[in-house]
Amino acid sequence: MKLEILTQKPDFFQEEWPGHYDIFHWFEFVCGIPHPLFLLTTYKDNGQPNACLHSWSSFSGDGGGFYAVMPGILQRSHTYQNILRTKEFCVNFLSSDYLEMCQKTVINNDAETDEFAAGGFTLEPSKTINTPRIKESFLSLECSLELEKDLSQMGISALIIGKVGAIALDESFTGNAFKRYGQDGFMFNIHQPKNPLNAEGNRSGIGVIEVIKKQ
Repeated sequence: MKLEILTQKPDFFQEEWPGHYDIFHWFEFVCGIPHPLFLLTTYKDNGQPNACLHSWSSFSGDGGGFYAVMPGILQRSHTYQNILRTKEFCVNFLSSDYLEMCQKTVINNDAETDEFAAGGFTLEPSKTINTPRIKESFLSLECSLELEKDLSQMGISALIIGKVGAIALDESFTGNAFKRYGQDGFMFNIHQPKNPLNAEGNRSGIGVIEVIKKQ
């Protein structure tokens, strides 16, 4: 038997902070779908490097190009404003060893702050865009803005799609392609999964991929 869940939010799903279920749809916590976690980098209008810890994204394409598809970019954020202004951004994947450093960029995000320095990251230039990459990242995607859209039409968050123009991959990940998974590879955001029957569950997690079969 399956539990059928419709769009009307039950009363027991109470906000844990103001705007909780405006910024995040309550379905997200019912589903508990993991997403890759990464640092999204841009330049602020004052020239300071900006780093945004983000998830909720996918990466795919066809013969016409490879794309970063990123919903959930808050329209009030520096990152959103920077992308609209410069029409470019960089996606930087780091292992879980860097999680604490990534979180420091969330806490230290004032307009005047160099968020690379705040997190302890090393800035390196990109090859195809005027946006900084993170040297410690094992995989970086240099992106140019293709599309911006307010999906809900509520002025809260936006969908950003960028076309990948160049990739930087750590050479140590080339000999063994599966090194990109497990402890040395991609982090996944497990965002506060809840019991849909009573809304219990208030903890998030960080995960990695365990490869169970190679074909």
